[in-house]
Amino acid sequence: MTKPIIIDCDPGHDDAIAILLALAHPEQLEIKGITTVGGNQTLEKITNNALKILSFVGADIPVAKGAKGPLLGTLVTGEEAHGESGMDGPELPPSRFRAIEVGAVEFIRHLLLSSEEPITLVPIGPLTNIATLIRAYPELKSRIAGISMMGGGIAYGNVTRTAEFNIYVDPEAAQIVFESGIPITMSGLDVTDKAAIFDEEIATLKTRGPVSVMVGELLDFYSIYGKKMGYHGNALHDPCAIAWLLQPELFHSKMLDVTIETQGTYTRGMTVGDLRTKTEREPNVNVLLDVNRDAFIRLIYDALAILDARVQQSPQGDS
Repeated sequence: MTKPIIIDCDPGHDDAIAILLALAHPEQLEIKGITTVGGNQTLEKITNNALKILSFVGADIPVAKGAKGPLLGTLVTGEEAHGESGMDGPELPPSRFRAIEVGAVEFIRHLLLSSEEPITLVPIGPLTNIATLIRAYPELKSRIAGISMMGGGIAYGNVTRTAEFNIYVDPEAAQIVFESGIPITMSGLDVTDKAAIFDEEIATLKTRGPVSVMVGELLDFYSIYGKKMGYHGNALHDPCAIAWLLQPELFHSKMLDVTIETQGTYTRGMTVGDLRTKTEREPNVNVLLDVNRDAFIRLIYDALAILDARVQQSPQGDS
C-alpha cells in the first residue's frame, strides 16, 4: 500500500539524496508535496536546490516555500558543510519548475485536509514549518499519520557537544513538535553517523548513470567537511528518515522519553533522552539507534539505478 508523505527539507546534500530515495519508490511512497525551510542555507537557495533536483530527474512535484528562519532569533546556516549554494559540487542545470505561490504551512494544511487518509510528514531540516503548522492548526494533528524526521542525537551533537544542527537551528520549534503527541520516529546522529558511505563506494557511483554520477559529485564535496571534522566515511543523515519508511527492518530502535533543551548554556538544542529503566513520563519518540549499513547502502544504490534508467529513458532528461 502506498504511503502518502510530505517532505519538509533544506537541501542540502543529504536532503537531495533523501528526496531521490523517495522518488525511486512511487509504489511505496507518494510524495504529495515538498516544503522548504531555512536551514543549511537561506530559504531562496535551498528552495532553488530542491527545484533543481526535481527537474534533473523530471519529477514535477509541487514545492512550497516555508519559514526563512527559526521561531526565535536569527538563522544559523550549514554553509561550512554545504557550501555557498547549500548544495555545492555538481553544476546542475536551471530548474524547469518553480515554487508554488502558497506558503508551506497553508500548503501542508491543504494537503492534510484534502487527503483521503492521514499523511506522514518527513521533516529533514529545522522543524520550524511543522511547529508553525501544529501551533496554528492543532486540530490537524489527527490528519498526520506520523513524523519520520532527521534531527537530534541522544548521545552527542555535531554543532555543539550536545546539539545536532536541525534541532540547534530552532529548538523552540522542536520542543513544540516533540510535545505534540504525534507519533515520531527520530533518525538522529546515534544512527545516521552509522549510515555512512565510503570513498570507494562514492567512486563506484561515478561510474554509473547520470543520477548516480550527480550524487557522487554531491558526496565528493560533502565529504570534505566530514574529513575535516575527523569522520571516517560520509554520513547519509537525511536518507535515514526515508529509508525507515521503506525498510524499517534495517534499523534497531527504542522508545524513549525525549525532551528538547531550550535554555542551557552548553545544552541548548539538545535532545534529552531518558535512558533510565523507570521513567517519569511515557516514551514519546521511537529513536533509531543502529542500522544495517551494508543493506542501507544497497538501498541507496538500487534507488539511484532506478532513477538512472528513468532519466536515460526520458526525452526530457536534463542530464
